Amino acid sequence: MHDPTRGRSLLPWLLAATLAAPPALGEGLLSGLAPGGSLTLTSDYIYRGVSSSNNEPAVQADLHVSTSGGTFLGVWSSTRDSALDPYANYELDIYLGHRFDLSNAWSVTAIGRAHYLLGGSQEFSDDYQELGVSVSWLDAWTFSFTAIPAFPRYWFDERLSRAPAFVTEMTAQWLIYDGLFITGGVGYYRITGTGPGIESADGYAYGDVGLAWEHRHWRLEVGYYRTGERAEVLMPYPSANQHWAGSVVWRF
Repeated sequence: MHDPTRGRSLLPWLLAATLAAPPALGEGLLSGLAPGGSLTLTSDYIYRGVSSSNNEPAVQADLHVSTSGGTFLGVWSSTRDSALDPYANYELDIYLGHRFDLSNAWSVTAIGRAHYLLGGSQEFSDDYQELGVSVSWLDAWTFSFTAIPAFPRYWFDERLSRAPAFVTEMTAQWLIYDGLFITGGVGYYRITGTGPGIESADGYAYGDVGLAWEHRHWRLEVGYYRTGERAEVLMPYPSANQHWAGSVVWRF
């Protein structure tokens, strides 16, 4: 299938909407700018229950700027296996969001993200955009809902079409001793139907449990992953079912 049309970023619209927001939000864009980021080496790039690095290591980086008002803007990137559809070498995400503090413990975050696949010998576009909202209690528990207006639909390795998709996730971490955490998460991915048979609505569940240790700017993580069988049908990437992975993160 040949589809040379590239995905269009939501970023300009999100910027315009933020700038047109109430004065308190507009002031947040200009006050207390603080840069930050991270570098990550992971044994397997697992995202939403499947491996984008084909069960091989990946290098990832994040660079962002945030304000004292809660607005943030950033760029995230990762290497990937170019042998996987659509045969790109890298992933690049541009994101814009705002965190609303409801109390000392509770917060709500709204975020828009434009996801691009770069390099390699791509014959069609798997770029997409998504909008998400999450509710968090401290840094211990987060529930999120993400809507993807036009996500690429696959049947095993065959690219079929695009359709709206939705992702629901819940993650948690519990401090047990001096920087050592128990971590875990569950999620469900569902793509809507555009027809009968292989074009019908479908989805799969996924989850993980593990340990993490933080010290100053460093975080070490190891986790065990489970993924529902339908992921092998709906995604062109290897399932992370019954799989271990670890990562080293340096934050700055």
